[in-house]
Amino acid sequence: HVPHVPDPAPRNGAAMSAADAARAIQAGRLTSEALVAACLERIAARDGELAAWVHVAGEAALAQARALDRQPARGPLHGVPFGIKDIFDTADMPTEHGSPIYRGNRPRADAAAVALLRQAGCVILGKTATTEFALIHPTSTRNPHNPAHTPGGSSSGSAAAVADHMVPLALGTQTGGSVIRPAAYCGVIGLKPSFGSINRSGVKQVSDTLDTVGLFANTVEDAALTLNLLSSRRIPDFAAKATAPRIGFAHTSRWKDADASTHAALESAARRLASAGADVRDAPLPAAAEALFEEHGPIMNFEAARALGWEQAQHRETISAALLKRLDEGWAWSRERYDSARQTARDARHQFADLMRGYDLLLTPSAPGEAPKGLASTGDSLFNRVWTLLGVPCITLPWGSGPQGLPLGIQLVAAIEQDTALLAHAQWAANALQLPGTVPGGSVST
Repeated sequence: HVPHVPDPAPRNGAAMSAADAARAIQAGRLTSEALVAACLERIAARDGELAAWVHVAGEAALAQARALDRQPARGPLHGVPFGIKDIFDTADMPTEHGSPIYRGNRPRADAAAVALLRQAGCVILGKTATTEFALIHPTSTRNPHNPAHTPGGSSSGSAAAVADHMVPLALGTQTGGSVIRPAAYCGVIGLKPSFGSINRSGVKQVSDTLDTVGLFANTVEDAALTLNLLSSRRIPDFAAKATAPRIGFAHTSRWKDADASTHAALESAARRLASAGADVRDAPLPAAAEALFEEHGPIMNFEAARALGWEQAQHRETISAALLKRLDEGWAWSRERYDSARQTARDARHQFADLMRGYDLLLTPSAPGEAPKGLASTGDSLFNRVWTLLGVPCITLPWGSGPQGLPLGIQLVAAIEQDTALLAHAQWAANALQLPGTVPGGSVST
């Protein structure tokens, strides 16, 4: 059920988990410089085909690493390199938002999340490809498992870079499904925290009420360490013997829109988790939450049109036709329709909180199926938008494969602000599913 690592396999430590790499650095068994050099070697070998990066700061990253190797550890990911989605400001490299309008743009300051990583002793390796303004117009990035397929979007480069072991960790953002979906398509872990967990200062805004900073990793532990650095949320005690969670199987009213391989993957995961001791029951969504499938668009497009008002007014001819259509739709929505959608979302949050009193987490699809063939589309955010609009934390774990042999994912969702609990339960699930990166001390308890 677990997708294979893309070939050719990486060498020289580039495939280590971030936590293992950081522990090796702190123990003197590895240097940050050697790890960064291994990542750069991998990028040189693979990115010509995959196009995950728009800027690689090779010499600067090696210089950062050498300096960090001379310093005591500043945090649990000291010396570990990160990829940064190219809508995050970086003072020492371009930030172009996936748009020719911003070609060569050099911000004066780092985004808050980038600054926090630097303060924690992490290496900023470069900028990863994003769709135009993190919306719908695709990049040229390809899926590492099959370059004829999309890696998803909008955090295309971050997902592909982590999946191909060009970098152990990367930042992304989600406004619809831009962390969870590409992570599932590329067979890695994607974490979208509770709304507002990670400061968005210095991140190009699309939707003020939806944009959420998230991340890509290859283990739950790596995701938890990164979230801790960026939000100060507590790291779960992964060494403790975990209690089997109460899991609601949320098929949702759109179950029929997921393909047969996704149905099979979710159902097999549910059986495996139940056999490991979880209390797995069906969990129908409340009415207002079901309505959010239709309410996400009016909110996102209304806000995106206004957030990109200057670009549309001054550089309309430079914006893709697909994005212009989306922005024009946003201007067409009335304030009354927007307010109505937001009221439905507020009602849904109350109803969802009531639902989650009976469950520790929900199990639901990460995407309708495997990554679509071609680069014309980054896929459908259908199974992500409700959770984004609710503002709740979500994580996708790689599980199963589609008809073309590409990865599938299962999405786990928790109540608002229960990010630490979600990560603990996700590690329990990873152990139960016997996914790579399970924690030896975190054995399954029945």
